[in-house]
Amino acid sequence: MLGVIIHAQKDLRIEPIASVPPTADQVRIAIKAGGICGSDLHYYLHGGSGQIRVREPMALGHEMAGIIEECGAGVSHLVPGMRVSVNPSSPCTECEYCRRGAHNQCLNMQFMGSAMRLPHAQGGFRQSITVSAAQAIPIADHVTMAEAAMAEPLAVVLHAAKQAGSLLGKRVLVTGCGPIGALCVLVAHRGGAAEIVATDVGEFPLQIAKALGASEVVNMASNPDGLSRYCAGKGTIDVLFEASGNQIALNGALPAIRAGGIIVQLGLGGDVTLPINSIVTKELQLRGTFRFDTEFQLAVDLMNSGSIDLKLLVTHTLPFKQAPEAFMLATDRSRAMKVQLSF
Repeated sequence: MLGVIIHAQKDLRIEPIASVPPTADQVRIAIKAGGICGSDLHYYLHGGSGQIRVREPMALGHEMAGIIEECGAGVSHLVPGMRVSVNPSSPCTECEYCRRGAHNQCLNMQFMGSAMRLPHAQGGFRQSITVSAAQAIPIADHVTMAEAAMAEPLAVVLHAAKQAGSLLGKRVLVTGCGPIGALCVLVAHRGGAAEIVATDVGEFPLQIAKALGASEVVNMASNPDGLSRYCAGKGTIDVLFEASGNQIALNGALPAIRAGGIIVQLGLGGDVTLPINSIVTKELQLRGTFRFDTEFQLAVDLMNSGSIDLKLLVTHTLPFKQAPEAFMLATDRSRAMKVQLSF
């Protein structure tokens, strides 16, 4: 079979990769859709992210959905032909964090499409993958493969919303309206936020944020003072979802956050300098959020029940053999939100 394999910076190849028969408690899944994530783009554009570098050929991809082709011994709740979303996270279940129930902090995590460990954890951009049966989550007949492949980023945002606490009646600010920021708008809207303000430096992502439920959108490139009306007193924003990973976006939002307000940092952009005096004197709560745990099942449940619609976020789908073109398209935020590969 074929896979989308990264060898080094800008060296992405479509080449053979071994198919793995399932053993006990495993299933083999024919992949049908895979979404290009920001981390995939980092591997392609820069050969890695931060200190993590590609050191051997690795299939990219951790947002995927497909059809079960084969089940190993002991698998009784899944059968060939079932349509599933694939959870890319496989915690060890034995380390101190797993024993505490914090599986997303697992010390021995195997996360698909990650070069953190050697050998690398191969990703899902290939014609079939073999995973634990627990990683295959059935989807309803009405859920498309494109939507099902969005379960992973939705789970990331649901975990971030959990970090923030109740959003009911709150005034929420989302900075950065790429796929994760756009999902923050959607989740905050569904969570009962009274007002949702979204900022970005491009018009296209802001248009999608507006369609997903943002009360107001602000283009910070053309209107750098667009948040000023939320800065009265000590600020009026209850919760900030910072999804850009940009120091300027974070620091620029702080004056708008009320005393005691909550900052949930989703975006990764390296080390930043923070105005500590403002954080201390306003008693702001800065909360990190990392991946997800039980939220993956919740993401699929929400799609299965029809409670959440992600179709608007998938703007482009290209055949996986056109992966280099798809990756470059995914960098163009003037016209692309989520770019997916079809297999």
